[in-house]
Amino acid sequence: MTRSGLKAQLGRAAVLAVAMTTAAHAAPDVAEAPAKPAAPKDMKLGDVLSGQLNAMRSRDAKGKRVDVYQVVTEPRRLPAPAGLCNLETGPETFEIVVASDAQATQLRRLVGKEVAFKVSEVACAEQAGQMSEALVTKWSLVGKN
Repeated sequence: MTRSGLKAQLGRAAVLAVAMTTAAHAAPDVAEAPAKPAAPKDMKLGDVLSGQLNAMRSRDAKGKRVDVYQVVTEPRRLPAPAGLCNLETGPETFEIVVASDAQATQLRRLVGKEVAFKVSEVACAEQAGQMSEALVTKWSLVGKN
């Protein structure tokens, strides 16, 4: 490395150090107590989950590309034996499992919209790589969808 290149690098390092020191002093010295997570609502079979329906692309066991549907809502405590799904506040992301082509078509046109599902069967996600914390395996749409 040439001398001029070394000087330029040292100059950048000095500017970065000053910027970091200034940012550290500008931060408030008051230690804030960590926010206490909200207590999860209890969920019973037959309850309604509502939120915006999201769709993601994934691959099934055979390597075929499939749509995966998901709803994000407030934390819920699932019925026994699932409980909190080994989470502090219970699951917030629920994968909506599609059992037929008719259900897939029904959900495909609702992506990005607010939806409500009546839950008939729910379980914690157990497989590595699942994008949701809980799976809704039996469901029906509620309201004008």
